[in-house]
Amino acid sequence: MPQSVPEVSEFGSVDPAPPADGFEHHELRSTLLDDQARMFERMRAVFALRNDGSNAAVDALCDAFVSTSALLRHELAYVLGQMQNTRALPTLWERLEDEEEHVMVRHEAAEAMGAIGDPSSRTVLERFLTHPAPEVSESCEVALDLLDWCERSEWERD
Repeated sequence: MPQSVPEVSEFGSVDPAPPADGFEHHELRSTLLDDQARMFERMRAVFALRNDGSNAAVDALCDAFVSTSALLRHELAYVLGQMQNTRALPTLWERLEDEEEHVMVRHEAAEAMGAIGDPSSRTVLERFLTHPAPEVSESCEVALDLLDWCERSEWERD
């Protein structure tokens, strides 16, 4: 009997957990905020909210940055970048600016800003271009280059 494999999401990624189905935003948010819940279930909530794509889903994902799990916070930043909703930017800016935040969360927050593609992130990204942690500085460089590429592509379309 053939074994089932994880599916490719509508975002073109193979996610570490399938999205939860049949839950309301408040239930998914509750699971996300529960540091005692199994990580697999929390990840399922993350991907269900990402797939929903609404502002309420973005808010629930942003609220979950209080988690004690750096892995979960990293994944939150990643999916917020996939969603490309500017509503997430203030939270992503805070994560990048927080010197106490895990370096991989900061890296993913910077990359998410680039993926969102809004030039309002340029100032915060530029401030961390010379950060001593290469995971932070290099991610800011990549995000700024992506913003530049987006702007050039827009000019070429005009």
